[in-house]
Amino acid sequence: MASDKDFVEFVVDQLQGAGDPTYRMMFGEYVIYLNAKVVALVCDNQLFVKPTEAGRSYIGEVVEAPPYPGARLAFLIEGGLEDRDWLAGLIRITEQALPKPKPKKGSSRRMSR
Repeated sequence: MASDKDFVEFVVDQLQGAGDPTYRMMFGEYVIYLNAKVVALVCDNQLFVKPTEAGRSYIGEVVEAPPYPGARLAFLIEGGLEDRDWLAGLIRITEQALPKPKPKKGSSRRMSR
């Protein structure tokens, strides 16, 4: 089941205190970015935050689940969606704990003669 865009926009609105989050639809679900880093996924109208030690400490008792079949485990945020300060704090520390994205390689094809 694909996520509702209204739910994704609600979550992104809740994250405004973390900075300027953006989202993008991928394969019927959504990826949430902060400062060009993937920090969370929205799948089946559930929020999954990328796991980090800082996030684990912040949450306390975490629930981990795969966002989709075959995916790595992520932090499933079951409660706390209404608490925008808490949620923004989680996303901010998650973004800070994640490595910078690798630069995209340009096409360096050589033309054969």
